[in-house]
Amino acid sequence: MTKGKNDRGQKLIGLASSIERRSGVSLWRQIADRILEGIASGDFAENAALPPEVALAERYGVNRHTVRGAIAALVQEGVLKAEQGRGTFVLSRKRLSYPIGARTRFSTGLQGQTTERHIALLSSSTEPANRRIAEALGITKASAVIRLETRGEADGHPVSRATTWFDAKRFAGIEAAMAETGSITASLKRFGINDYLRHSTVLSARHADATDLADLDLQPGAIVLVTVAVNVTLDGQPIQFAESRFPAERVELRLLAND
Repeated sequence: MTKGKNDRGQKLIGLASSIERRSGVSLWRQIADRILEGIASGDFAENAALPPEVALAERYGVNRHTVRGAIAALVQEGVLKAEQGRGTFVLSRKRLSYPIGARTRFSTGLQGQTTERHIALLSSSTEPANRRIAEALGITKASAVIRLETRGEADGHPVSRATTWFDAKRFAGIEAAMAETGSITASLKRFGINDYLRHSTVLSARHADATDLADLDLQPGAIVLVTVAVNVTLDGQPIQFAESRFPAERVELRLLAND
């Protein structure tokens, strides 16, 4: 066997072995994610034809039916376009770039990339703070906190889903301000906070749960990027603790060295 064929064979073996058949994630979704990775890495060029089903089945070590299901899902998600008699093509599809820095703001972070940006308040409640929330906000465990469930939208499409907590004593009524303004920044101004900083951000990724699938309009098995963050006043007082989820197929997170 020539070196070129051997290298190709080793690559195919590596791709096939990356499929987890007992992971709890359907095979077609795993193949769809591998195709997405191939598009992101340049293996499948934008506006070019995707390899035939039989070639993709060999590449990933699955049958053509599984590949067909993956392609159908990506067509539905707007990643691929099927043309009768011609094949399946990769659509030009640029993800939004969301900056994470000292002053992370939803609206200004997407400025220049989208025309309209808005945060919708899905629900609110008051609950006792668990240890994690209490430590983040600098309050005692079981203190009352206001929990906001929100969805960030850009040009009519969902691009983030967040759960946010505020000290209920200090920010009583912030849910009403949020429902009216559609902005965390504008809501905080009503409490005398005209500027604030990102104290910490922890990044991770996972499969979207049922709530995120529904609220972000995702297919089962989709990946979300997760940020767990604490915002503070300019003198360092914690004011907001939040866990945000971004659909990886639509948004990339960009870390800023300086803000």
